[in-house]
Amino acid sequence: MDGGGGAQYNPRTVEEVFRDFKGRRAGMIRALTTDVEEFFQQCDPDKENLCLYGYPNEQWEVNLPAEEVPPELPEPALGINFARDGMQEKDWLSLVAVHSDAWLLSVAFYFGARFGFDKSDRKRLFTMINDLPSIYEVVSGSAKKQVKEKSSVSNNSSNKSKSNSKVRGSESQTKFPKAKDEEEVLDEEDEDEHGETLCGACGENYASDEFWICCDICEKWFHGKCVKITPARAEHIKQYKCPSCSNKRARP
Repeated sequence: MDGGGGAQYNPRTVEEVFRDFKGRRAGMIRALTTDVEEFFQQCDPDKENLCLYGYPNEQWEVNLPAEEVPPELPEPALGINFARDGMQEKDWLSLVAVHSDAWLLSVAFYFGARFGFDKSDRKRLFTMINDLPSIYEVVSGSAKKQVKEKSSVSNNSSNKSKSNSKVRGSESQTKFPKAKDEEEVLDEEDEDEHGETLCGACGENYASDEFWICCDICEKWFHGKCVKITPARAEHIKQYKCPSCSNKRARP
């Protein structure tokens, strides 16, 4: 119960699983932020397949995957070191963060299945987890941006409602997955506003679990993958123009 010793690997209640999740999450965030130089050095592409592990005591480790098959717990993404030198560092860290989020959820719900959590337990566990920003949001900086956006929106609440959406688009340029508490901190109508939004490139519906970017000229939303814009690259774009608007501007 205290997060130390063998008990930390066998949480049996929703609260214990959540405590285990928070500890592992804290360790992985440390690896990707405050300890990032050490983490980078340990992920040597010349070594064998490596994984990033987070532990309930808020420590992290880069190591080879477990040898036993099947493993005692779900395994994190394999071979994160191989992609290190083939990408921009920010993009690589974001990729590791996304896989780390997926691993944390798999471990938490593995415990839930192992110890017989029912529907209400699983829902409560997910709600508790969803109240925290994801590792990706922390590493990419979108969690902080969303708080700043709320402040900006609040200060301009007397302006026309459309301006609120424009503030979010022009300040952050990006659409990141949002944790529950951050959705509440922003306007709840944001989800309704974008729920039927279509990608200006592929025409598919808006989805909160995908990276989106808004054109500051035509105000259309696009999947980052459709316009070849990554979260890391978007952070350095002061005014984003979609391919269509860029081509129009280039014409004589």
